[in-house]
Amino acid sequence: MKWFDRKVLILGFSKSGISAAKYLNKAGADVYITEFREQKPEDEKILEEVKALGINVEFGGHSDEFIKDSYIAVTSPGIPPHSEIMERLKAQKIKVISEIELAFSQTSKPFIAITGTNGKTTTTALTAHILSSGYKAVPCGNYGKPPCDLLDEDIDYFVCECSSFQLEYSPSFQPQIAVFTNLTPDHTDWHKGLENYFNAKARIFKRPQGAAFCVLNAKDEKLVKLADECSGTVFMFDGEIGENCSFIKNDAIYFKRDGKEEKIIELKDCPMIGNHNYQNIMCAVIVSRLEGISPEKVRDAVMSFKVPEHRMEKFAQSGKTVFYNDSKATNPEASMVAINSFNGCDVALIAGGRDKNTDLFEFCDAVKKHINTVILIGEAAERFDENLKKNGFDNIIREKSMQSAIDRSIELNPDVVLLSPACASFDMFSGYEERGRVFKEYVLSKIG
Repeated sequence: MKWFDRKVLILGFSKSGISAAKYLNKAGADVYITEFREQKPEDEKILEEVKALGINVEFGGHSDEFIKDSYIAVTSPGIPPHSEIMERLKAQKIKVISEIELAFSQTSKPFIAITGTNGKTTTTALTAHILSSGYKAVPCGNYGKPPCDLLDEDIDYFVCECSSFQLEYSPSFQPQIAVFTNLTPDHTDWHKGLENYFNAKARIFKRPQGAAFCVLNAKDEKLVKLADECSGTVFMFDGEIGENCSFIKNDAIYFKRDGKEEKIIELKDCPMIGNHNYQNIMCAVIVSRLEGISPEKVRDAVMSFKVPEHRMEKFAQSGKTVFYNDSKATNPEASMVAINSFNGCDVALIAGGRDKNTDLFEFCDAVKKHINTVILIGEAAERFDENLKKNGFDNIIREKSMQSAIDRSIELNPDVVLLSPACASFDMFSGYEERGRVFKEYVLSKIG
């Protein structure tokens, strides 16, 4: 596409928005960034940089001057379709796309798209790590760099974590391989319902956008049904289904293509525990074998992999007590995945934060089966307390801060201290990253 002298609107002064703005500016477009929030002191450095390039920026609202006559708009993730700015752009017939869609339209290099409710980031990082044993494969999208940052680099694969927000605005994005890790309720307010949330993710599996290869969760009924609608060759994971799949047998992960199976790795050699992590590994195994990485190289790469921060991250041990940081678990379903990873040991769970008001029955059931003590913090503590007790679990401690929760967990001397909040972090922290960092830093300061 020729961008010279075309006016392009960027919605949001975000990492992906700035990446798109810089790329389009270099390509000759007349770029305008519009940000609804007010300017913050931390914006100053990057603001000076983009203004020096001749990029126009406004904060505190979306002015008619910035919007009018725009050829196209590139949106940052998180701006919902029913927002005022989207209605204004629709009225002016200005097409809105994601930064991923923009990057895809500007390169002939293949994309591997990884979406789902939980497990996207670990799967993206692991897939890129394994592929890097034979290619230049870079994690990008919702994790890693924005793909527009990679357009001028010599790479073989974009390994792209795709959120539902990004896919909602990606009407032509067609990856070579698409992975759907799982589906549980999330972002339903943004999408106006669970079905719309699912459809945003499912579009890259169906015609006309469907990938050549579709990797789906055999344990998820909705995704098993989706397999019938996929336009490409389907590979199921976590179940020996059909001729193409990855599954667990005899305490090892296997890969099967066209009916021919091969053993990849023993579960005891996997650096990540829990069936959810075995699912992540199976996804990455399928992608890597499709791209020709040998079983031996896949195994070695899995064994050398380091889990991304804040995702069931084992980071410390004091005496018998092992500490796990799972701050990225911002909904009950994600926490259940972590909780279900532990069997037959004394686990103290730190949970709570800003409530998403999702159903807690299954969460409480998982706690009853696997957790000895729950330490609750944050705005959601009262509702979690009530639901746990109503479901027959009453070994609950209430604390006012992360630090006091950690102090109490150490006093209990359990086998495991697990931070897996099942809630958003914004009542006490700027995000799950800060929450996880505070947890780790305080634990390390206490145990020496």
